[in-house]
Amino acid sequence: MLRRILRATMTVWQKIQRRITTIWLELATGFLWWGVGVVPLHHVRRFFYRLFGMQIGSGSTLHMGARIYDPRHIYIGKDSIIGEKVTLDGRRQLENSRGGITIGDHVDIASEVMIWTSEHDISSTDFAPIEEPVTIGDYVFIGPRAIILPGVTIAHGAVIAAGAVVTKDVAAHSIVGGVPAKAIGQRAQNNLQYRLGRARWFQ
Repeated sequence: MLRRILRATMTVWQKIQRRITTIWLELATGFLWWGVGVVPLHHVRRFFYRLFGMQIGSGSTLHMGARIYDPRHIYIGKDSIIGEKVTLDGRRQLENSRGGITIGDHVDIASEVMIWTSEHDISSTDFAPIEEPVTIGDYVFIGPRAIILPGVTIAHGAVIAAGAVVTKDVAAHSIVGGVPAKAIGQRAQNNLQYRLGRARWFQ
């Protein structure tokens, strides 16, 4: 009898904890979207993103209008640029979730790119949610309005063409484009050493 009561109490407490976490994430998301995201100073935005748990390397910046889901599970390396109105989905809401985004050094992500780590299993009877990590290597360039889907790894120096929908891993230095994205070329230089440089103050 006592075990049953304790089990029921634990279940209720776990539900309360999940609900509190959900509410906090919704409030944080709203603040980051409509508060931090519209501030026209990238130093201020970076300060608040770090305050909410995002790891951002030196010299990296996120431009205005970014749509951030759960910054605690988003890592951005050094000298990387995240363009205007980019979506970064760092959610890990499922038990044993492996979701989250890792972005390397010297990565250039253009405007309105969407990087998702969560989706639904359309083959399941209950439309079950799925969360898988996205990893982006050093010196990757992702063109405007490309979409990166859960579970994808984009290797060192790869290029994603504008508007591409990436559903599978992308090999190092390859260029992919289309829907779904397929190999369309190879980057001429393998020994990449450039720096993207300092962001402008009011971007």
